[in-house]
Amino acid sequence: MNDFFITRLAVVGVGLIGGSLALALKEAGAVGSVVGIGRGQENLDLALELGVVDEITRDGAAGVKDADVIFLATPVQALPDVALALAPHCKPGAIITDGGSVKASIIAGIEPKLPAGIHFVPGHPIAGTEKSGAAAAFSTLYRERRCILTPTPCTPAAALETIRRMWQVVGSDVVVMEVEKHDRILAAISHLPHMVAYALVNAVGSYDRYEENILEYSAGGFRDFTRIASSDPAMWRDIALTNQSALLEMIERFEASLKELKADIADADGNSLFAFFARSKKSRDAIQ
Repeated sequence: MNDFFITRLAVVGVGLIGGSLALALKEAGAVGSVVGIGRGQENLDLALELGVVDEITRDGAAGVKDADVIFLATPVQALPDVALALAPHCKPGAIITDGGSVKASIIAGIEPKLPAGIHFVPGHPIAGTEKSGAAAAFSTLYRERRCILTPTPCTPAAALETIRRMWQVVGSDVVVMEVEKHDRILAAISHLPHMVAYALVNAVGSYDRYEENILEYSAGGFRDFTRIASSDPAMWRDIALTNQSALLEMIERFEASLKELKADIADADGNSLFAFFARSKKSRDAIQ
């Protein structure tokens, strides 16, 4: 039987990530009440109508004042400003955590400036879709997905354990990881694929040899590969800017690999092409 319970949760940014956490905790019977905080009244109204949250407000200070846990689900560049604006209005002992996919810049912008008695546990649930807004939220988003927590020496053990249990209750496999390792791994397995998808759509969409838009001929392969290019542009702009160094390293590695492939094609080197594709297939097939 689940013995974990959050009396009051505040979700700042009631979209796919924040809304899905609220729904999952509700389904698990692990939360008393959820207040949704945001700027867009229409999205907040929809979140309330759909039962994603129990209360809504555009006044962040009022929304967090009685919350035990405050989950920040805003674009990563906004996270430090949002956290620091809300922290003075949190009750003593409250825990602020987040879902941002870049951690070093967020920690540097939040942790040293928090008021005494307010705790911060940096986190990143590795789950999502290309959809956004309250209507995109669903309770099973985090089941059998990893959630990475990146505590620092300043992170209280009790606060870390609370957030660890929160993610476990909603079905996540929780991993504790060093901050720089997180940002470099995510640059490789998440941020680079999104950059490639966006670049591919732009490259094909701007092809002007023919008068018609050749994207209209897109079939399964192109559609499946580029699905993530439908993700929120503001979110990915922020990620590219806040994880710049690690992302540039991975783009350079990708450019080298693409250069190798280009040379094999130009040389009509069938053996090298086969070896290139076979190596990639072996690596991809090993992913569970």
